Amino acid sequence: MNTAPVSAVSPVSVPRLVIAAPASGSGKTTVATGLMALFAARGLAVSPHKVGPDYIDAGYHALATGRPGRNLDAYLCGTELIGPLFAHGAAGCDLAVVEGVMGLYDGAAGQGELGSTAQVAKLLRAPVVLVVDASSQSRSVAALVHGFASWDPEVRIGGVILNKVASDRHEALLREALDESGVPVLGVLRRAAEIETPSRHLGLVPVAERWEDATSVVRGVAERVRVGCDVEGLLRLARGAPPLDVAVWDAGRAVREAGGGARGGPVPLPAPSHHRGSAPDPAPQTTEGLNRPAGLKAPEGLDAPVVAVAGGSAFTFSYAEHAELLRAAGADVVVFDPLRDERLPPGTGGLVVGGGFPEVYAAELGANEPLRRAVAELARSGAPVAAECAGLLYLARSLDGAPMCGVLGADARMSERLTLGYREAVAVGDSVLAAAGTRLRGHEFHRTVLEPGAGTAPAWGLVRPERRVEGFVQRGVHASYLHTHWAAAPGMARRFVERCTA
Repeated sequence: MNTAPVSAVSPVSVPRLVIAAPASGSGKTTVATGLMALFAARGLAVSPHKVGPDYIDAGYHALATGRPGRNLDAYLCGTELIGPLFAHGAAGCDLAVVEGVMGLYDGAAGQGELGSTAQVAKLLRAPVVLVVDASSQSRSVAALVHGFASWDPEVRIGGVILNKVASDRHEALLREALDESGVPVLGVLRRAAEIETPSRHLGLVPVAERWEDATSVVRGVAERVRVGCDVEGLLRLARGAPPLDVAVWDAGRAVREAGGGARGGPVPLPAPSHHRGSAPDPAPQTTEGLNRPAGLKAPEGLDAPVVAVAGGSAFTFSYAEHAELLRAAGADVVVFDPLRDERLPPGTGGLVVGGGFPEVYAAELGANEPLRRAVAELARSGAPVAAECAGLLYLARSLDGAPMCGVLGADARMSERLTLGYREAVAVGDSVLAAAGTRLRGHEFHRTVLEPGAGTAPAWGLVRPERRVEGFVQRGVHASYLHTHWAAAPGMARRFVERCTA
């Protein structure tokens, strides 16, 4: 893991809360998003964070706060970057709210506490608010809360919020049971359809696909949190968090100190190993006005290379640090919408297509023939193209029968099987993102199948939890199902931008 791109250690005094739960489905997103929106409506600058790799919750956080939702994933980025990335996102803020993942102590399979909400809370020295689904219990809630509060003495559970409470009588029984636990009740939320958000095959429907409805939902959960929670008590708890001695992560420093793709030691790879690939055949937005970190400059006499980044409703999965690293590496990052735009941004020298839901919009993406043709022409030119998951499907020949860009000799279709989990990977050969032998961690999250799943020059050799090759490297294209976090390997952004100017 990368430990370089941080500044000198100094105390960071940002009030903060971690919103956790005993299990998934308890109401973490409802409470965390409601608190974020409520505090933001009070005029506080709220920094939103999400433990783990999930992109969708972070979108609701961004809507609630007006700031980028940021992920804190100790598996993807390493424990040493959790504090620095948190401090980077929370700089200048009055308060930070961190939504946990799964149950409080659940982490990467077989890796102990790694990647868990509890681990992140300890790294941030942040108090935890436990959201409990109380719908099918009364006195037992005290045993549950006691168990979670005593399991790890380094985790401070500062309060509990009872969710899905049925009635006044039910609330009274729960409060009575918790009176002797020593953990204060900081909120009670009743069952309400208004705080539900629609889901589909990969979780919640992203904000970008239901902006007006999502805005209404966020307002609704903020009001329910206001009515049902001890908001002042929660704020006092957050302000009681001790100073965090941490070095702030900086994108500019990251790209300056990174090589063109971090190299790791030799790793036994599944066959095939090294192959040289042959080449086969809402409205546009820009980052104008955004501050570019002090990073690399374009070669003298050349303008900053334009890196087009796919956005819109079909491509909503991206970590905020990716665009920051690209800009810090000297790129002019321009967002475009493959559902609406018929051409790439003027002067495009590189293309990044991240994750999302192209399967939901396959017909519309297929109908945009001018853009599909432009993407294929860019790939044929040898320009750098980085595609993750949804981007991989978009570069394929077809998706559920709808024509895609035809850059890759593969076809994609929906599947009943969910592919989900963390991965350890190594670059099989050189590409626009990484040198051969580069090791990193990523995650997969999809219900699609690509046939074939790898080209003659695969993108990655997966070594854990299973051994296989996957993805495609051909000319300037790097396409894979694997989602990665470039803060852990900022050399990927630097290497990509350097190829844009080559």
